[in-house]
Amino acid sequence: MGTRRISVTVDGVAYSDDVEPRTLLVHYLRERLGKTGTVVGCDTSNCGACTVHLDGRSVKSCSVLAVQVDGSDVTTIEGLAQNGELHPVQQAFHENHGLQCGYCTPGMIMQSVDLLKDNPDPSDEEIREGLEGNLCRCTGYQNIVKSVKAAAKAGSVSAGVAGGAA
Repeated sequence: MGTRRISVTVDGVAYSDDVEPRTLLVHYLRERLGKTGTVVGCDTSNCGACTVHLDGRSVKSCSVLAVQVDGSDVTTIEGLAQNGELHPVQQAFHENHGLQCGYCTPGMIMQSVDLLKDNPDPSDEEIREGLEGNLCRCTGYQNIVKSVKAAAKAGSVSAGVAGGAA
């Protein structure tokens, strides 16, 4: 089947690797780069647990091939924190108990950052709509919505993020 050389920046670090054409981005991030914060929830793009930012927009990394990110910039959940400080959305999820088991949390946070970039002051309904592709089996979403509202109040849109997504 052969391999293809890709060059990609992940969380501000440049990588150049040979990958099989069928390798999913989520597997490349986890297995080759050790970015295990990006979790595999379903492998069918239904749950959103594997959400990352690709050139500043959220994507489900289980539905993107690694070869498709050649020349791109990827930000994972590990790339949100800067200088030891949590990103405002991460901080808001922590302070507002926006998680229970935590499995969906990386994807929820990544999608929330993208949502707030487009809509810095969303209503509860707009938050629920913006997160509809990310599933949570534990929380009932109340504290997730509360967390996103708190992040919006904290001004998370103006916070810098590795890879230019904010």
